[in-house]
Amino acid sequence: MSELPDVMRAIVAAEPGGPEVLELREVPRPSPGPGEVLIRVAAAGVNPVDAKTRSGAGATRFLGDDGFPWIPGWDLAGTVVEAGFGVARFGVGDRVFGTVGFPYAAGAYAEYATAHVSQLSRSPRSLDDVHAAALAMGGLTAWQALVDAGGLETNQRVLVTAAAGGVGHLAVQIAADLGAVVVAVASPDNVDFVRTLGASEIVDRTQPDWAAGIEPVDLALDAFGGPAREPAASTVKPGGTIVTLPTANRPPAPDGVHDPLVFVAPDGLELQLLTGSVERGALKPHVSETLPLADAARAHELIAAGGTRGKIVLTID
Repeated sequence: MSELPDVMRAIVAAEPGGPEVLELREVPRPSPGPGEVLIRVAAAGVNPVDAKTRSGAGATRFLGDDGFPWIPGWDLAGTVVEAGFGVARFGVGDRVFGTVGFPYAAGAYAEYATAHVSQLSRSPRSLDDVHAAALAMGGLTAWQALVDAGGLETNQRVLVTAAAGGVGHLAVQIAADLGAVVVAVASPDNVDFVRTLGASEIVDRTQPDWAAGIEPVDLALDAFGGPAREPAASTVKPGGTIVTLPTANRPPAPDGVHDPLVFVAPDGLELQLLTGSVERGALKPHVSETLPLADAARAHELIAAGGTRGKIVLTID
């Protein structure tokens, strides 16, 4: 393997602000510490929290007093090019993917990034790097919300809002694969897409009273929070659970409904579970658009506008 460069291309936000603060720069290449590997990044997933943090919200408080300038991104897929002290799980040349470092700075929008091996998994053989990068945070969020927090069981009824979105389209597939009856809330133009994911019932989210008439569910996955959480919560039977992804702006849940907090955590072992589902053909991330690294600002504009089907991914040549 050729000698690694001392500098690399990366997207840098010099200060909090709009998408225009994202600039392509040359910066020093990181080196892996003990238990870490250096990854030549092929693709980086774009998540709503990326845009929120760039604006000064989201995970900004975890970046520290000197958090900016900041290289965004937590989702990546690529190839190991160097292993730090004590690393035995992965070797040079291994294809890996993961959500790395979250909520602290990880720098996935770059040619190279370091990650602790505990936060990585080997990439599914059936996915290219673009789709592997699209799986990580959305898949972990869905799994941790449905299974770890929600206690999902076979034959339960599960409501998933924003069912065509980055987390929602994976949550529908995971719940269906685990034997749940999935009630998917989506816009009319996503009905056919959501049906192919395994939804048993589909509800038109554009209707003001969309929750009316839904047979009670055991578990609701609410992707919006705020006022939009209330109709989702109204569908949950007593003793059931609502899991709301935004941690802020959470109206109280109805009496008798469990309301656990969820904050996605990097987890290489859970990524391996998702990889198994991918290899069985039960789970496939959908990528609506790929953009080159230099177009990160455009990617943030698209993700902030909402309505994205599946994921947006940056590619690094």
